[in-house]
Amino acid sequence: MADLMDIIRERRSIRKYLDKELPEELLNKVLESIRWSPSWANTQCWEVIVVRDQGRKQKLQETFPQPNPAYRAIVDAPVVLAICAKLESAGYVRGQVTTKLGDWFMFDLGIATQTLCLVAHYLGLGTVITGTFDHDRAAELLGVPEGYELVTLIPLGYPARGSAAPKRREVIEYAHYEEF
Repeated sequence: MADLMDIIRERRSIRKYLDKELPEELLNKVLESIRWSPSWANTQCWEVIVVRDQGRKQKLQETFPQPNPAYRAIVDAPVVLAICAKLESAGYVRGQVTTKLGDWFMFDLGIATQTLCLVAHYLGLGTVITGTFDHDRAAELLGVPEGYELVTLIPLGYPARGSAAPKRREVIEYAHYEEF
């Protein structure tokens, strides 16, 4: 079994995919990983739309500006996961926001997204987390209802190629002890 730190170190943003169908079993494992992600007060504010239809992926691609490194990935990957959040859930108690930073959905979806990306990599799959697209137009194309926000589109499939790790800051550069 792979070491967790190796999985974390080796995961990359994949923008080129093999023309190979994604088995339902692997997709279900990725989706199951989201289920077990931690969330604020266990609100599990995520909703995931699985997009396989090529025509729908092409329409989603049109919501991306050019140039965008993930532009081709949206149509080339066999699956695109649209990660949405239920608003006014995470960070709320009895309808009242309880955190200084307001709605906590971005934090919870960040955790769920990282979890799915690491599990995908462990399974031999690639992902890229996209954020530069017309969220409102894409949400409309996907039928995201009011009260929910489309946060990211994540292509998922078999990587066409790997890449080297980008330079990372050393722990000493960002870790502070006792005070900043």
